[in-house]
Amino acid sequence: MQSQLVRSAAVSACCLLLLLVTPMMAQQTQRSRQALEREKKQNLEKMGQIRSILTKTASEKEASLGQLKALDQQIQTQSQQISLMNKDLRLTEEEIAELRQASQKLTNDLSKLKVEYGSMIYTADRRRQQVNPLGFLFASDNFNQLVARYRYLGQYSDARRSQVRQMNVIQGDLTDKERATQRKRKQQKGTLQDKVGESKKLETLKQEKNQVVEQLSKKEVELRTELAESRRAIGQLETLITRLIAREAKERAEREARERAARLARERLARQEAARRAAERKRAEEQVAAAEKAGKQPDPEAVAKVERPAEPEPEAPAPTPDERRNTSLNNEETALASSFTASRARLPWPVSKGFVSDHFGRRAHALLKGIYVENQGVTIQTTAGESVRSVYDGIVQDVTNIPGMNNVVAIQHGTYFTVYAKLRSVQVRAGQRVKARESIGTVATDKNGVSEMQFQIWKEFTKLNPESWLSPR
Repeated sequence: MQSQLVRSAAVSACCLLLLLVTPMMAQQTQRSRQALEREKKQNLEKMGQIRSILTKTASEKEASLGQLKALDQQIQTQSQQISLMNKDLRLTEEEIAELRQASQKLTNDLSKLKVEYGSMIYTADRRRQQVNPLGFLFASDNFNQLVARYRYLGQYSDARRSQVRQMNVIQGDLTDKERATQRKRKQQKGTLQDKVGESKKLETLKQEKNQVVEQLSKKEVELRTELAESRRAIGQLETLITRLIAREAKERAEREARERAARLARERLARQEAARRAAERKRAEEQVAAAEKAGKQPDPEAVAKVERPAEPEPEAPAPTPDERRNTSLNNEETALASSFTASRARLPWPVSKGFVSDHFGRRAHALLKGIYVENQGVTIQTTAGESVRSVYDGIVQDVTNIPGMNNVVAIQHGTYFTVYAKLRSVQVRAGQRVKARESIGTVATDKNGVSEMQFQIWKEFTKLNPESWLSPR
């Protein structure tokens, strides 16, 4: 009977270990599931935004490059959604496999507990037939043995009750696993159906893209004209920003030169004043010495100058209000540039909705063979009338209008500049301080119904890739 207690304890420990390990596996799977659901939700939101933009551009009678770019982006997000569904199916299959494995282990352990419990009942019944429990107790040789036998019988009864509880727990857990498996199977079936639907949408989008490409291919002359106009506008914008940065650099250098000259002048005046005071003191000392030598009463004023403690050299005069402001601005520029650098990959987008329709750098034209285009920033396609916001605190340095770029706003952030072009309206002025996420205007919509803006980041005369500075979407 004692060996049965040991075996029962071992089986119970195994069951307990299983009950502890299974939730840990479930938690790990749950974390993977939560991450996947977040990714699916973000992609669905992105699909909704692009669908809204595409609906607007597609409502125009003639096909446009903007419509083609929106279709490309929609196809990418649609493909991403199907990829996420495949990932969902694989994860669901892993969850079902884990549930099946856990159910099998629970079934095996339940079988072992039942066998062990049956063996204990059978043994206990045989013992009762052979030895009455009361007789077993009163047959003890002494009181200590009586107590030990009484505890033994209690432990045996507790072991039986514990096994019953464990069997009930495992049976309940097994039922839960079976129900969860059924739910996962149903979920898997629903995901498969959704995947079929999304695949059909993808094929429809590809067909629509082919139609747009076919229409645009017949407008090569118009596309080349638009490209030439765009290049002229880009060149004018680059010239504007280069001149603006050069002007700021020149003004900064002139300001520093003025501050240096003023500082040197103050130091020269301070030295001259110190020399004058030293000369006065020396003359007073000579007058007092001559009077004493001649046995005369020295001049009281000369005595006072001699006896007066030597004055420290005067400090340089305080800078004028304008100079103080300029010096403070230098410090501000340095701090602003430093904090802007620290915000890499965390800057807010200049528009709350939209996608990058043209990336930074040089790439082949979407339709014209052998033709390359170069983007000095990123082009963001969005909805009509969308508000454009400053991505960081700064000072508006210029507001102008360039044909092909509409209204342009340039904002300085220390040694950095951000440029916002293709704005329909502007609500800031040159010299105005703006905060991050503060609205500076609205996006323009072209003749084809495409609403997009050009966004650039400059570090002095170097053009930077804005996508590496903006927060991920």
